[in-house]
Amino acid sequence: MTTIKLKIDGHTIEVEKGTTILEAAKKINVKIPTLCHHEDLCVAGNCRVCVVEVKNRHRLEASCAVPAEEGMDILTNSAKVRNARKDIVSLLVSEHNTQCTTCYRNTNCELQDLAAEYNVDGNRFLSVLKPNLSIDKSSWSIEKDDSKCIRCQRCVRTCAELQHVNALTAANKGHEMKIATFMDLPFNEVVCTNCGQCVNRCPTGALTERRYFDQVWEAIGDPNKHVVMNTAPSVRVALGEMLGYEVGTRVTGKMVTAMRKMGVDSVLDTDFTADLTIIEEGNELLTRLKKVVKDGDKSIKLPMITSCSPGWVKFIEHMFPNHLGHLSTCKSPQQMFGALAKTYYAEKKGIDPKDIVSVAIMPCAAKKYEANRPEMNSSGYRDIDAGLTTREFGLMIKQAGLDFKNLEDTAFDSIMGESTGAGVIFGATGGVMEAALRTAYAVVTGRKVPFENLNITPVRGTDGIRAASIKIEGCLPEWNFLEGVELNVAVAHGLKNARVIMDEIAAGKSKYHFIEIMACPGGCIGGGGQPIPTNAEIRAKRTKAIYEEDMGKPIRMSHENPEITQIYEEFLGEPLGHKSHDLLHTHYQKRHRH
Repeated sequence: MTTIKLKIDGHTIEVEKGTTILEAAKKINVKIPTLCHHEDLCVAGNCRVCVVEVKNRHRLEASCAVPAEEGMDILTNSAKVRNARKDIVSLLVSEHNTQCTTCYRNTNCELQDLAAEYNVDGNRFLSVLKPNLSIDKSSWSIEKDDSKCIRCQRCVRTCAELQHVNALTAANKGHEMKIATFMDLPFNEVVCTNCGQCVNRCPTGALTERRYFDQVWEAIGDPNKHVVMNTAPSVRVALGEMLGYEVGTRVTGKMVTAMRKMGVDSVLDTDFTADLTIIEEGNELLTRLKKVVKDGDKSIKLPMITSCSPGWVKFIEHMFPNHLGHLSTCKSPQQMFGALAKTYYAEKKGIDPKDIVSVAIMPCAAKKYEANRPEMNSSGYRDIDAGLTTREFGLMIKQAGLDFKNLEDTAFDSIMGESTGAGVIFGATGGVMEAALRTAYAVVTGRKVPFENLNITPVRGTDGIRAASIKIEGCLPEWNFLEGVELNVAVAHGLKNARVIMDEIAAGKSKYHFIEIMACPGGCIGGGGQPIPTNAEIRAKRTKAIYEEDMGKPIRMSHENPEITQIYEEFLGEPLGHKSHDLLHTHYQKRHRH
């Protein structure tokens, strides 16, 4: 490793060659403000907020884009730098809709923070906000407000680099430059997966999730409605960030109590239907393997790919429509929950399903779109009435005036409220695969999967694509055709990596039997509806909390959940049976592509 020495604000430091000035400053805890820069994305140097003064150079340099050099003498806070930054921020504010008090991102806006830090009063430059800019609310998931866009292009880079979707681009030149969709069409008419990763990286309120919490408050206040609320695994490890806790703090019990105090009639857990997904999906995988290995049926599609990430499902529908047969037919845990809330739950509680309002609290923006897909009404009603992000739910807790930190811890209600550690780990990339393998191995062999404490470490981690093989040995008689089979599995997160996986399948080069794909970096813990900001360190802390929650569960395999056993005995019958097929499965091949 080649190193160089330089000075930053009088301090001599040594860094690896190729390190940017911005990165070098961070090593000695010198904060240089940025707007276009994001740790997840490539260097852009668009906004120039991060300028610094390099002695003996006539111009200021963008610290995010300029590599440190041997002997550099850098000033990050000279009068020249401060004045330049104030001018730059003032120019950005002059083009920005500054109705901050009514903005959804108020108090969580990077431009607002910089304007306050540099005491920008709005009068330094004449406002040049373009008139008649409308908000695009055509998407079920995302709102786009060009009046708040600072053209940093984080969203463009996110959509291109992380997701390989390219729904957004920089259009036009000069003062006419803007962030646009293809031919400036509404969001619901372009190829967009609704993943919301652009929202997570937007520094202002130009891109936000479409919000539904006002309708949920109305339902809670209606005495004729029975509001059922369920929460996804990763919400409990991220919600605390909005309510005064450190990143990675688990707030499960307080979250449940908050819902009750808000007036929700029944507080249930999406982890329950995550366990249910494993039963259905695991049996589907084993059935496909039986037909291929034992029966020699060449029409069966392998590898089978998970279908619980709606952003990923929309990606394959758009990009690889001829390969939809590889998707599991299982609905996501959210949609399984919705279908059962207005059938099984309604029957058990003696409530007319038309009076049930099913609300899902999700880490995801695409879940809003998924809830509104036309086929998601197998209960005879709209299965999920509203999908809210972790951010929306955190705001609702604040609106309710709850002292969240001092709430007692309580447990989920019964009937679709019991879950296992396997259901919890759905929240992290690799979690669905690990949960499925825990149960599938037990079903086939009658023994626990041969990893210490059930922790299948090969499918864990942050590599974009991870592969593992598990040799199946000691099979029960009915599964002896799998004896000695090397089960090849893979895990991918982020749609860029999904494309790599699908290109292999399309080329006939895939060696896997089973693949988990999540649309968002890190899986659901990095979902498009999670608290802002996001970066690798934040996602790692949330992931650590997910696995801690798993280890703290008394039951850690989905098939051992007593409520799962009960629902099959009382209502569903058997996995992949007629009722399960009607309520819990869908055929992606027959879906309308949007």
